[in-house]
Amino acid sequence: MESRRKRSRGQIVKWICYALLGLLCAVLQTTPGLFQFGAAKPLWLLPLALAVAVFEGEFAGAVFGAVCGLMWDWLAGRTVGMLALELLLLCFAVSVLVQLYLQVNPGNSAANFALIASAAALLVLTLDWLFFYYMPGYSGAAGRWLWFVLPTAVLSVPVCFPLFGVVRRIHEEFKIDNGVV
Repeated sequence: MESRRKRSRGQIVKWICYALLGLLCAVLQTTPGLFQFGAAKPLWLLPLALAVAVFEGEFAGAVFGAVCGLMWDWLAGRTVGMLALELLLLCFAVSVLVQLYLQVNPGNSAANFALIASAAALLVLTLDWLFFYYMPGYSGAAGRWLWFVLPTAVLSVPVCFPLFGVVRRIHEEFKIDNGVV
């Protein structure tokens, strides 16, 4: 049985680790030329937010997703709020989906997570393309979807596995022991 002070300290350290991981992912996602293949780059903040939502529950995951979305909006130089709202809703939905239907087990959880994260990346990028390229009527919008959105979603899949493992490790390291056997 852990003391209240030790549990509180552990939770603070855990969220500091998540915040530092979020900053690292933001740097990796926005560094020009790093992991870039043509116009496409892998997403780092979206899989991180989804992994935290899977392990920390719907409320904490949604808040962390909104923070990652705000950071992504700000670093991309966009109108702040759209990605924050999208990530908040996605993280909440993914957390509920995993808790109700996809119980996290060591055998296939990383593959399930990669599938969910790639679908979420495709959804977020398609919404971004729809609102910022297709609806304003830019020429070549279909090519942009084909040569940017799809490769970015595909390039984000390999990123999911290490992020899922790191978030799992942080979650297990700072798990609260309630003394129940």
